[in-house]
Amino acid sequence: MTVGALISMAAHLEGKSASVLDFMGFAQKGGSVLSFVRFAARDEWLNQVRIDTQQADVLLACDMVVGASADALQTMRHGRTRIVVNTHAIPNATFVTNPDATLHADALIDKMRHAAGAERLSTCDAQALATRFLGDTIGENILMLGFAWQLGLVPVSFGALMRAIELNNVAVQMNQLAFSIGRLAAEDPAALESLWQARHAVKPGVRVDTLDELIAHREGRLQTYGGASYVKRYRALVDTARRAEHAVDAHSERLTRAVATTFYRLLAVKDEYEVARLHTDAAFREALEAQFEGVAGKDFGIKFNLAPPTLARTHEGAHPTKKTLGQWMWPVLGVLARARRLRGTMLDPFGRTLERKMERELADDYETTLQRALAKLDAGNLEDVAKLADLHARVRGYGHVKLANLAGVKRSERDLAARLQIEAATSESVKKSLDEVKGAGQLRGIPVVIAK
Repeated sequence: MTVGALISMAAHLEGKSASVLDFMGFAQKGGSVLSFVRFAARDEWLNQVRIDTQQADVLLACDMVVGASADALQTMRHGRTRIVVNTHAIPNATFVTNPDATLHADALIDKMRHAAGAERLSTCDAQALATRFLGDTIGENILMLGFAWQLGLVPVSFGALMRAIELNNVAVQMNQLAFSIGRLAAEDPAALESLWQARHAVKPGVRVDTLDELIAHREGRLQTYGGASYVKRYRALVDTARRAEHAVDAHSERLTRAVATTFYRLLAVKDEYEVARLHTDAAFREALEAQFEGVAGKDFGIKFNLAPPTLARTHEGAHPTKKTLGQWMWPVLGVLARARRLRGTMLDPFGRTLERKMERELADDYETTLQRALAKLDAGNLEDVAKLADLHARVRGYGHVKLANLAGVKRSERDLAARLQIEAATSESVKKSLDEVKGAGQLRGIPVVIAK
């Protein structure tokens, strides 16, 4: 049920007349919603469901992209319309092809502020609050409703709204709690923050997310991922980077952090074995059963949407398509998780695909290139070496999206390597993958430029 429908139900419970007109869009996040909600004391006063130009009293922008759209903005009047906006930037379809895209959140909020007036706009990071206090972002829209209600902008009673949530009969306690959190965020945000700090106090003198903690955390994950050999290889390059950076600038950590973060990501590829391990981890099943009532696989069914390179392409060069598999896959995934020691060996049934070879060799190339750069590190090129170390963090996504990102990274890597007067390593499987991109010319609308 949308927020608009929930408000309408509450209005009807109070004997008021209400109408809701929902506009559904399917280009963003699988369906953005713009709802026109109108109230009246009598049915005959609701002579239309659409809100006229500049006639909106309140805009509840749970999604700032929709709130700043032309359809929403035309209903606002400067000095009349009150706006409550969720400041969390919710990714849209652009992020599928460009992980580094930005929504220009400040500009979107400025548009709404200009339309209504600075004094008539209130903000709330609903997703951050929902994640903190509820452990799930799904309650953020109800939280926003509670925020707006506390400001006196929703003309229905608290009791009617609580009853409407009960009648909806979906996550009743969580939604009622989300509404209350929104109210407190509007009335006394300092009290809400104090409540959080009281329950999650950081002990004095304990540093959070230090470089040593970051390295130890990644080592622990690598131990689970592939064992001691992965940890040893990771630590060797990180220690080399740390010694070299400290020799140049004793107070700098940027280069070492970049290596510690990026090299881990290149080593811990989310391949078939890792996907199987994550899905069969006890914490994953516990999280499912905490979110849904009952036992996973017994009281509610599970389906897996997977796109392994060995099964997802119907012919060479085709883009991967996901396959839907039933919960019979769970024991299969358990066997696969235990077989992860085969990763990268001659017995690895998945390691022969070009994609898996490319991923393994990409980590090799990064290690070789960084060792060459670290050997020439000095105060004058520390910034460039740090950028080089961080560059491969942009290799994200899967299939054609990942290849497009890789093409851009290799182009930037070539420029940085030239400035540092070193040669960037590029293995055969990486070259073959880039040749596939070059042969395609572009990937489903993603322009690709290969520099050699």
